[in-house]
Amino acid sequence: MEFTFETDYTQKAITAMVKGLRKTLRKKKSARSKIVGWVLVALVVVLTLPAPGEAFTVEGRTILNIAVGIVLVAVLLFEDPINAFVARKRMMSQGRHSSTTFHKDSYTSVTELGKSDFYYGNIRALAETSGYFVLVYDANHGQVYDKSTLSGGTLKEFRAFISQRTNKEITYIK
Repeated sequence: MEFTFETDYTQKAITAMVKGLRKTLRKKKSARSKIVGWVLVALVVVLTLPAPGEAFTVEGRTILNIAVGIVLVAVLLFEDPINAFVARKRMMSQGRHSSTTFHKDSYTSVTELGKSDFYYGNIRALAETSGYFVLVYDANHGQVYDKSTLSGGTLKEFRAFISQRTNKEITYIK
């Protein structure tokens, strides 16, 4: 049995991939970063508030504190889309569409840049979102596959196939 996906590496697809990386191999580091980030936001709020008995004044330092706080909150809330935007900008345009066929022992991805063969043993984690499957190689590298373009079998059959080939369970991500 062979499965084929046609995937466009859009902002949405890359966001799913980044989220898959963050929720699997980067899970602990991401949690620590979130804690540090929210502690910094709390520190910014404390440093912005006036001392007891003093009036709130808007001055350069206050404006800077508020700006830093807004940037920190934005990064914490929109981490995945921001990382996906940066990753997509770094991608060569010829690699933004892939046709990938999963075979018994390996899978082949074809883009305008060329043809590449990959082996299941190199996959360290599997993730699935509502629209994509994510294959994770390391904390900074993964591949994403658009579930709506699957041919050669059903989603259920592909889940069983990829789990068996990699000896990994799929992490489901909301």
